[in-house]
Amino acid sequence: MKQYPVEKLRNVVVMGHGGDGKSSLLEHILFHTKAIDRLGKIADGNTTSDFDPEEIKRTISISASILPVEHDGYKINFLDTPGYFDFVGEVEEGVRVSDAALIVLSAKSGVEVGTRKAYKLAVKNNLPTMFIINKMDEENADFYASLDSLRENFGVKVCPISIPIIENEKFVGVVDCIRLKARRFEGGKVIDIDIPDSMKEHIEPVRNMLMESVAESSDELMEKFFDGEEFTADEIDNALKNGVREATILPVLCSSAVTGGGIPSLLANIESYFPSPAECKPEIATNAKDEEVEVPANAADPASALVFKTVADPFVGKLSYFKVMSGSVKANSELYNTRAGASEKIGRIFFVRGKKQVETTEVGLGDIGAVTKLGKTVTGDTLCASSRQIKFRGIDFPKPSLSLAIVPKAKGDEEKIASGLTRLSEEDSTFSTMNNPETRQLVISGVGDVQLDVIISKLKSKFGVDAELIEPKVAYRETIRKSAEAEGKHKKQSGGAGQFGVVQIRFEPITDGSSDFEFVNAIVGGVVPKEFIPAVEKGLRESMQHGVLAGYPMVGVKATLFDGKYHPVDSKEVAFKSAARLSYKAACAQASPVLLEPIGKAEVHIPDDYMGDVIGDMNKRRGQILGMDKDADGLSVVSAYVPMSEMHTYAIDLRSMTRGQGDFTIEFDRYEQVPDSAAQKIIADAKFEDEEE
Repeated sequence: MKQYPVEKLRNVVVMGHGGDGKSSLLEHILFHTKAIDRLGKIADGNTTSDFDPEEIKRTISISASILPVEHDGYKINFLDTPGYFDFVGEVEEGVRVSDAALIVLSAKSGVEVGTRKAYKLAVKNNLPTMFIINKMDEENADFYASLDSLRENFGVKVCPISIPIIENEKFVGVVDCIRLKARRFEGGKVIDIDIPDSMKEHIEPVRNMLMESVAESSDELMEKFFDGEEFTADEIDNALKNGVREATILPVLCSSAVTGGGIPSLLANIESYFPSPAECKPEIATNAKDEEVEVPANAADPASALVFKTVADPFVGKLSYFKVMSGSVKANSELYNTRAGASEKIGRIFFVRGKKQVETTEVGLGDIGAVTKLGKTVTGDTLCASSRQIKFRGIDFPKPSLSLAIVPKAKGDEEKIASGLTRLSEEDSTFSTMNNPETRQLVISGVGDVQLDVIISKLKSKFGVDAELIEPKVAYRETIRKSAEAEGKHKKQSGGAGQFGVVQIRFEPITDGSSDFEFVNAIVGGVVPKEFIPAVEKGLRESMQHGVLAGYPMVGVKATLFDGKYHPVDSKEVAFKSAARLSYKAACAQASPVLLEPIGKAEVHIPDDYMGDVIGDMNKRRGQILGMDKDADGLSVVSAYVPMSEMHTYAIDLRSMTRGQGDFTIEFDRYEQVPDSAAQKIIADAKFEDEEE
């Protein structure tokens, strides 16, 4: 793969709803441009982009793939991204290093949830965008219904620039609405033909949409439009180029991921209307003084690159994908990692197409490459020349919303699981792990259930360890609701030195939440010598780790030591610690002990249509609705306090309720008393677990 000047490069992220044919369309593009010599199929598990064993098994894209093609003197780096919502982190990686977006939708279903989410991401990242209506070869495909769907969702900026030729319900060609030329697909070739008479009624309204979009690009063209003058092809071309790059025009094309129809037109329009990296706004970075600086795409500047993806390759080790932001990255050089504060040796570097790696000596400005065996570099890091230390914005990964406990199927595999998860987290920044010392569980958190299931599968295939996911235990607490006091007496005489200690302690609830535990020494007259007072407090603190109802930690308790007894020979610290424990158990059992559960504050973002369903479901989860609002995207926001124990699978349930259109965040807020009906079951379950252990 040869080097290309930056003006001949295009970096295009390909997004859309799952199942709309992104990977199949790109497979045809690779075949058309002779990047591959045989077409792969999703069903056969042999496409260039979906090469991971999990992708082949599930017949869905799981990770972003880099698919460069060379065509008419240009190099286009396509970044194929998953359509399944659990893998949105991979989409964020592709979006971050792309200069434009191609959004694929099905001619059968039109705009779907994934289409809207893809466009939202493109807008958020200021990416020029084209739509391509795919699957034109399938039964019930309807280009014009899909076009109407696009305009309903994204407005009059949507502008068709090619339309399909349909004969006998088959997609046989396209009409270029800019130059009013028709092309027919025959035997794998594209030939010019006259525009069929049957197409003329479709061309006029589409052409009018195009001309209106062109006219709005400048006052001069608007005046010409109102005067009834025809635009020249160059005027249309320049207006479209500016409109696409300023996101005031959203071109629409058509294609077939089965026959490859429409691909030549797609490639030509990408080359004509999408910007090169040098034509995009300069990247903003921070320098060594933490000041914001502009970093234009300049080949003469010192090298800098953003690492946007990490893969644990079984043959070459860790593979770090990067985009060159300035200068060029050369093999056998050295770059500085500004986050890690250390230099990295750049050894072998590659151009990558799917799983195929082609070694190169240099990755030029604006291009995408990969480097092996970086020691300290992770996804989102900046690599730069030490002479100009800068740091680019990283990648905005979504917060995990589903947490489950991971347990080994075979005893003794805990360390293998922890090691495997650490390696997998290098590849996927959207999941995290936490070892909860209180519940003694390893908890894994991610975007959705399919993502976590993939992680379990990879643990087995890559690291040879079987594990399963279960609902995590809830970190309950216990407290008391009234005052009580009790004597704790520890006496031991069994030959040799004895042990003796007696304490009288009063336990009271702390109701203002100011402290989990307060110890007061109210001893007078030395009935408990001062050297034994710390042992009493220590015994109480240790005892409070296990409540009297279900063994959960006790909180919100004030303990006052007001009386006791000692023996001048047999009294020891250990005796007073034991006496304190006895007093704690006896008194707290009589002080109206109750269970407390963690309460989170949830914010649920949903379309208005699902408001009733979401509020009804939240009430079933014992949620307390706080209010409703609107977010910046026009979605309704439901705020609620809700027990964390009711939210373990909410990510799955919300997706089902809203057809994938809702999302939420939840953060711990406080502890509240568990209702009696629920408390009895929790206590019974805790006792059963103790018996099992």
